[in-house]
Amino acid sequence: MQEFCSDVCKRLQSAPSAPSFGGRVSITIKDVAREANVSVATVSRALNGHENVAPDVRQRVLEVADRLQYSPHHAARSLSSRRTQTIGVVLPDLYGEFFSELMRGIDAVAREAGRHLLVSSYHGNPDEQGAALRAMRGRVDGLLLMSPFVADADPLAGQALGMPAVLLNSGARAGLPALNVDSYHGARTMTRHLLSAGHSRIAFIAGPTDNFDAHERLRGYRDGLADSGSAPWVLPGDFDEASGHAAGRELLESGERPDAVFAANDMMALGCLFAFNQAGVRVPHEIALAGFDDIPLARYVHPGLTTMRVDIAALGARALRTLMAQLADPDTPVAAERLEVALVVRQSCGVAPV
Repeated sequence: MQEFCSDVCKRLQSAPSAPSFGGRVSITIKDVAREANVSVATVSRALNGHENVAPDVRQRVLEVADRLQYSPHHAARSLSSRRTQTIGVVLPDLYGEFFSELMRGIDAVAREAGRHLLVSSYHGNPDEQGAALRAMRGRVDGLLLMSPFVADADPLAGQALGMPAVLLNSGARAGLPALNVDSYHGARTMTRHLLSAGHSRIAFIAGPTDNFDAHERLRGYRDGLADSGSAPWVLPGDFDEASGHAAGRELLESGERPDAVFAANDMMALGCLFAFNQAGVRVPHEIALAGFDDIPLARYVHPGLTTMRVDIAALGARALRTLMAQLADPDTPVAAERLEVALVVRQSCGVAPV
C-alpha cells in the first residue's frame, strides 16, 4: 500500500468481510466517526441537522463524510426509526402547468425538510388511484393526495388510507386534513365581474362532471348569474386545451354567440382562444374570455387572459407543511382549509387591467 493512504483506507483494505457494491467497499457511519474522532451518535446528529452539535464538529463530520463518500443506508435507517424519509404524492395527472406548479411547491418544502418524494399519477381513473394508494403503503411516511372525485363516486369514501395524509382540492373527508382552492367563490366572483363589465350572455365551459373543483366552479357560475336574469349556458369540458377548443368551435358553429365565455380553468380558456383566433373572432372585441387558475402562460398569451389567481405552488407547499406537522405530532388537530383566490383583470375580458 502506498504511504499516503489514510488509516481508513488501510482498515478497509484489510477488512474483506465489509459489504460492497459493484466492487466498491461500503463506508459505514462507524468509519466516519472514527476518522472524525467523534462518536457514532454525534455523526448521526450532525448528518441529520440536529442543533445540539458544535459548529466546528458538524463541519468536520460533513467534510469527512464527503471525503469518504459516505451515503446513509436508508433501508437500515428506516428499520431503526420506522420512517422512510419519503413522502408519497398521488395526483390525477402530471401534465400541464397546474401540476408543474403544484409539484414545484411540494418539492421546495421536501428539499427543506430533507425528504424524498415518490410521485404517482392515476390519469383520472378511480381504479388506478386505488392501485397507486396501495403501492404507496409501507414505502412512504405520509401522503399528499388529490382525489377530486365527487363523494358518491369517490373510492376514498369510507376508506382508511392507513397512513397520515393531506387531501388537496378533494373536499372535506372525515378525519383527514384538506386544503381546497376556494373554487365556488372564485367562480361566482368572475361571473359577477363579467356581468358588471356589461356581458349579459355568459357561456361557461365546465370541467369533468365527477370532479370536485369543476362541480364547485359550475355552482359558483350558476349562483353568480342567479340575480342577473341571465340564463345559464353550459358547455362540456375536461380541463384540457382540446375540450376548450372543441367548446369554442361549438359556440361559433351554433349560430348564437355569447357576449363572454368563462372557462372553468385556464387550459380550456386557451384552447377556446385558439378556436376563436382560427375563426378570425377577435377577443375581447367580439367575445370576451376568462379562465381560472392563473397558470404562468395566462399572462403571456395575446390578449392577456383575465382569470382567478390561485397560488398553485403555495398550495403544494402548504399541503406538505401540514403533513409534516401531522408526522411530527399525530395529535395535531385535523382541519379543512380554503386557499383564497383573487381576480386578475387582463385584456381578454374587455375591461382595462387594474
